[in-house]
Amino acid sequence: MSVTLHNPTWPLTGEQPELLIAKLSHFGLISVTDEQAATFLQGQVTADVTGLAETDWCWGAHCDPKGKMLASFRLFKAQEAIWMLLPKTTVDADLPQLQKYAVFSKVTLSDATTDKLLFGIAGSGASVFIEKHFGELSGRVSESNSVIILQDNERYVLVVDADAELDFLDGEAVFESSSWQALEVASGYPNIAANHSGAYIPQMCNLDALAGISFTKGCYMGQETVARMKYRGGNKRALYILEGTVNNQLTKDGFVEVALENGHRKAGNIVEYVQRGSEVLMTVVLANDTDETAHFRVAGDSESQLVIKPLPYVLEVSDA
Repeated sequence: MSVTLHNPTWPLTGEQPELLIAKLSHFGLISVTDEQAATFLQGQVTADVTGLAETDWCWGAHCDPKGKMLASFRLFKAQEAIWMLLPKTTVDADLPQLQKYAVFSKVTLSDATTDKLLFGIAGSGASVFIEKHFGELSGRVSESNSVIILQDNERYVLVVDADAELDFLDGEAVFESSSWQALEVASGYPNIAANHSGAYIPQMCNLDALAGISFTKGCYMGQETVARMKYRGGNKRALYILEGTVNNQLTKDGFVEVALENGHRKAGNIVEYVQRGSEVLMTVVLANDTDETAHFRVAGDSESQLVIKPLPYVLEVSDA
């Protein structure tokens, strides 16, 4: 079944539709299977894979030996596999890095992006829609008629077989992926695309605040650096949400500048953004002592105006 996609027409920060259905074409999937799948991933990523219940999902990161994130993802178990949901561009960057170490384990890692279709359901009518088509959910991860359903507060991600009948879309408008990205950015989520792979330790993108790092599970790739940042301090950056207006089209490698008394200076890189006309919403890695009343602009766009939008969660404080 082909799906006609619509562009969102509502303002980025204004009233949202009662029911939003979005095709998440910007996301990809890595599947991890076979008898040592859990123990292999346990030694590779920041999340507690073996301790994760099949009715739950969590954030996680895969780091290089120096503790820099190669990828961030949602992790869940379903259909006899462990799944990593992450930006599609990062699948190509991260999968070969995982596969380098998989040769020592009985595990199979695959790019499952083309095997599944991904849809996001949001809005005040989302829970009614989900119950109507998939019944009562059993947890934050559920299955119904071969559809995997991830619940994230009042939002839902559907993982559907690529050849499945999409009866639940009958009569519904389906929007393109930026409509969902706006919700992710407004949630302060760390969706690390390939152009930022290897740039940040997990705490710089708030993975600790989102319970995406286990500090009790033992060793994994980059664990020494990640643990040192928690117990000895040293992390000086965090992920922030900025909103405002611009004159120019943003680019994936853009950065923002902070206003000072005598001009501007570089403040941090744009991690993810959504732009509708002159309106923009973005996540940016900034110094973690940034004044919340500071004013910013996009580099190269002197007329742009950006301010900090409060995070919907509390940042972790170093134990040091």
